[in-house]
Amino acid sequence: MSKILRINMGAEGGPQVSETPLGEYEGLGGRGLTSAIVSKEVPADCHPLSGENKFVIAPGLLSGTYGAMTGRISVGCKSPLTGGIKEANAGGQPAQVLARLGYAAIVLEGKPKDDTPYKVYINKDGVKVVPDNTLKMLPNYDLIEKMKGEYGEKIACISIGPAGEMKMAAASVACTDMELRPTRHCGRGGVGAVMGSKGVKVIVLDDTDMPVRQAKDPERFKEANKKFVQGLQQHAVTGQALPAYGTNVLTNIINEVGGYPTYNFKQGQFEGASKISGETEAELEKQRGGNPTHGCHRGCVIKCSGIYHDKDGNYLTKQPEYETVWAHGGNCGIDDMDAIAKMDFLDDNYGLDTIEMGATIAVAMDAGLARFGDAEAAIRLIEEVGKGTHLGRILGNGAAFTARAFGIERAPVVKGQALPAYDPRAVHGIGVTYATSPMGADHTAGYAVAQNVLKVGGDVDPLKPEGQIELSRNLQIATAAIDSTGMCLFIAFALLDQPETFQAMIDMLNAFYGWNMTVDDFIEMGRKILKMERDFNARAGFTSKDDRLPRFFKTEPLPPHNITFQVKDEELDQVFNW
Repeated sequence: MSKILRINMGAEGGPQVSETPLGEYEGLGGRGLTSAIVSKEVPADCHPLSGENKFVIAPGLLSGTYGAMTGRISVGCKSPLTGGIKEANAGGQPAQVLARLGYAAIVLEGKPKDDTPYKVYINKDGVKVVPDNTLKMLPNYDLIEKMKGEYGEKIACISIGPAGEMKMAAASVACTDMELRPTRHCGRGGVGAVMGSKGVKVIVLDDTDMPVRQAKDPERFKEANKKFVQGLQQHAVTGQALPAYGTNVLTNIINEVGGYPTYNFKQGQFEGASKISGETEAELEKQRGGNPTHGCHRGCVIKCSGIYHDKDGNYLTKQPEYETVWAHGGNCGIDDMDAIAKMDFLDDNYGLDTIEMGATIAVAMDAGLARFGDAEAAIRLIEEVGKGTHLGRILGNGAAFTARAFGIERAPVVKGQALPAYDPRAVHGIGVTYATSPMGADHTAGYAVAQNVLKVGGDVDPLKPEGQIELSRNLQIATAAIDSTGMCLFIAFALLDQPETFQAMIDMLNAFYGWNMTVDDFIEMGRKILKMERDFNARAGFTSKDDRLPRFFKTEPLPPHNITFQVKDEELDQVFNW
């Protein structure tokens, strides 16, 4: 994994392929590498859909190894949704396969002169970039079936659906799972629109006859990995709750503490929460022959992805995750698990971020386009997006755009990106992360819910402003570093509670690369990544005024606690003063 594959899609005479050494990017992977390339090589004031923007795909530092939990892949670009730097990541197989093919990153550059879709095929023999008009506007599931027919089933794919081709700001990038289903999505920030602007419909990866990446100290790596896995399996969250119920185990928990945003962030509890909880979902999956315990990539030991079947026992979608169930469920007043699963499938098939779409539909419901609780109407709205109708194009550009189009004041967004499934008035720490992350509102950027609600790694009162700045700061730094390793962020639960598991992860990196990294060095890596990202955003025109929640969080008390967001603006400005 010592080289960067660059594909200039705007070259005279057609796409040009070249390989360059890592050079100054040596020692970076995942988010660290995508953000470094975007920050250095992309003009911060460029249009996100222009040829000047670059679309970067990077496996993590440990992807392609025997290490557990190392299958996350990052994509980076200037975001058409936020106007700032963006990294979005996903599980699935592509990270492992791309790393074993020897590439630290793929960089799509330039912009083709017409709208011909291209497929990129990469195997041990090289790279082929082929125009193929038969791919135009194919939804993701049909597209992947077509790729299986052409290239066999020992592949992994990175693709966009119709939303990406239409360059919608809510468009995602799909990654295939172990069953070659396009179910794992780099969802946030409209990254699919940028891939679409480069004219690339699908990247097919085939690592046949390519070896697993080998550590410099194999025995030490093996021993560290063993300790790391033991730590994950012994922790209550990563060893019990997530495997049994998936991420949707959070529905009852967050609803109980009054932080579950309902009816477009008007209240903090949903009466129908028990009908769409992780416990209910898992039981339904078992009854129908699905499975709540399933890994999305080789080497996953948490196995929280799950398989969801319809009433007839046929595959419908992967297990809808907590954020998806909330976005299309409680936030829209919908308590029908099958309807939510159908919307999850449609989002994946069209290539849409489930968080952004759910938040957008709730805004549309506020605007009177549908009633809260009307599942069939919500499904129809997503279908409008897939068809690219005039209404669909409005909705497909996200919650902020839809609010402006229909004159809705209450748009739950930061930097143009919709808030996820925790209300900042009831979970103050996550509110700080939403406001200040360079990525726009993003729970994964600094998951303060861990200490605010789950009491993992500490206990900070979620209803008070005290301690939230330091909490979010520390978590944002650690997250940026974890996102660079290729590790799933869910390992953080064990890392926060078990210093020996944190050390085992550091030992894996050291054994693999021959480094002498300390925990302090790891944290410093996170700081450097955030500094690059914030520097890009500053050059793009962002100021401290962009690090704010929408005003209604300060003025509208949230039931049942009936409090507002209490962290002051001057405190938010201290998050990155380290």
